[in-house]
Amino acid sequence: MIAAAGITLSITPSTIRRLVFRAAATAALLGILWSFTLPAEPRVQLCGFRWLTGRLCPLCGMTHAQFALAKGHWGEALHWDALSPLAAAMVLGVLWGRPMPARLWTACLAIFGVYGTWRMFFAG
Repeated sequence: MIAAAGITLSITPSTIRRLVFRAAATAALLGILWSFTLPAEPRVQLCGFRWLTGRLCPLCGMTHAQFALAKGHWGEALHWDALSPLAAAMVLGVLWGRPMPARLWTACLAIFGVYGTWRMFFAG
């Protein structure tokens, strides 16, 4: 139990276990992303939308961008997908059990929708 400035916090063993699990999961995820480098042009196109239409889908490049972010290559990540930092923040928020309020999730999804539509029709 921690008491400071009239506030008492109770840290239980289950809270510590959850914190350790989240930290280990985050470290494992970042370690995997940092350890591997994806080829710039894969042999097999995994995005069905891009394979069928030849156009970028809203999430095209997000995997490359997340690998670049884990290595600290922000410029490269933004080149692959401009919304990759937002996606990383959303994933880490869910992983750490601090989900964003519904309004913020809705705003983020709307941003992805607008950006994705722009990419599909106006970007190369």
